[in-house]
Amino acid sequence: MKNFILLFFLFPLLTFSQTDLLSGVETPSAKEKVTSAFKALKIVNLESTKLAAKGDLYFVVAHRFGSIKDGFEGFYGLDNANTQIKFIYGLKNGLNVSAARSEFAYDFATKYMLFPQIKDGFPVTIAGFNSLSINNTLKESLYPKLQFKDRLTYVAQLLISRKFSEKLSLEIVPSFFHQNFVDDVDQSNSQYAIGFGGRYKFAKRWSLNMDYAAHLNRAPNSLYKNPLSIGFDLETGGHVFQMHFTSSQAIDEAGYLGRTTGDWTKGDIFFGFNLARVF
Repeated sequence: MKNFILLFFLFPLLTFSQTDLLSGVETPSAKEKVTSAFKALKIVNLESTKLAAKGDLYFVVAHRFGSIKDGFEGFYGLDNANTQIKFIYGLKNGLNVSAARSEFAYDFATKYMLFPQIKDGFPVTIAGFNSLSINNTLKESLYPKLQFKDRLTYVAQLLISRKFSEKLSLEIVPSFFHQNFVDDVDQSNSQYAIGFGGRYKFAKRWSLNMDYAAHLNRAPNSLYKNPLSIGFDLETGGHVFQMHFTSSQAIDEAGYLGRTTGDWTKGDIFFGFNLARVF
C-alpha cells in the first residue's frame, strides 16, 4: 500500500521531469502555443487544462449549498452547505500541487502539462491530474472495523482540451479512480468514468460552462448518479468568479465521480460557486 501511494504521486513528477529534460535538448519551436482555452482552473467540477503559473499561489473557496429540492423548510438549500478551502501552488510552469479540505474530504493533488495545443500544429492540449482523497463522511460508529486506509480514494485523469475559437473550448476527461472502501458489495473498488466539458464565451466577460461525467462500471443497483453541472464564469479584474448549478454537492474528484446523489430530473440540484484569489 505504501509503495502504491508513493508511485501514485511520484509518477506525474517523474513524467514531468522527463518531459522537461527532453525539452532542453530539442530545437526550440517557433510555433505558437494556443492559450486560454479556459479562464479558470476548473470548468465547474472537472479540472480544466489551465494551470497556475510558476510561483503563483491560489486561495480557492468552493461552496455548494444544499439541495434546492428542500424548499422553504431548508431555505432552498442555504441551510445545508459544503465548503471547500483549497490552496494551489505553481511549483514551476506546467506543474501544480494543491491541498484542500471540505466537510466531505481532505484532498491532495498534482496537475501537470504534458502537451500544449499548437497553432497549425498539435491539435489539443493534454494535461494529467492525480489526487488522493480522504473521505470524512465514513463514521466509525457505523463501521466499527473502519481503518484509515478505508478512507482513501485515488484518482487519475487525462485532461484533453481543444480551443476551437476565441469563444468555444471543449474538453474530454478519461478518468480512473480506486476506492479502498465501497458501501455496495456489487460495486468494484476500481472504477472508470469519462468526463465531458466545455466553455462558450458569449460576452466580453461572461461564458457559459458545462460539464458531465459518465460512470462506466457502476453497480446496477447503485444509488449514485452521474454528475451534471451548468454555470457561468464572470471575469472580474483578472479573476474568475464561477456560479453554477450541479447535481453533486461533493467538490473533490472522488466525491463527484463516485458519490453524486443529486438528480436534475427530480429537481435535486445544488447551487454553488468557485471563487479564487491569486497571490
